[in-house]
Amino acid sequence: MSADDILLMTEEKMKKAIASVQYEMGAIRTGRANPLILDRVSVDYYGTPTPVRQMANVSVQEGQTLVIQPYDKGMLGEIEKAISKSDISLPVNNDGAVLRLNVPALNEERRKELVKMVKKIGEEGKIAIRNIRRDATSDVEKLKKSENLSEDEVKLGQDKIQKLTDKYTAQLDQLVGEKEKEVMEV
Repeated sequence: MSADDILLMTEEKMKKAIASVQYEMGAIRTGRANPLILDRVSVDYYGTPTPVRQMANVSVQEGQTLVIQPYDKGMLGEIEKAISKSDISLPVNNDGAVLRLNVPALNEERRKELVKMVKKIGEEGKIAIRNIRRDATSDVEKLKKSENLSEDEVKLGQDKIQKLTDKYTAQLDQLVGEKEKEVMEV
């Protein structure tokens, strides 16, 4: 393994950390209907846990309502039960053909709680990126011994790792800032 291989692996891991943070933030309700809030809801479909979005067409109506239209009409009740049991905590309206989830506007106190959650998720992402940096720096140090790298080559590798860390930390800060604005928007 070379220093370049370590850099490539480090960047790949950091991209995955960013994707994970984006996924976590996507599940945070912002007062607007967003089909992503159903990503963690699974329904028992003939013995197999299946995500709702794979079993139904999910669309946004008038910005505040999610409309869930199952491909298999017989699963309407099962989907309703799964959503009711989930941590979404939204009332489900069943009209016999589709399910509707009305997403109420958030009050100020709830918005502030959600902003704290967003910041916590962002901080966890930064910790993950710093851990990736630590591991990569350690790997470069190990290369120094096994591959007889010079001090300058090790220093250059560590500088490149730090630049990657700075780049992805800035991306995280931007994601957190955008999500905070979205949550606080009335």
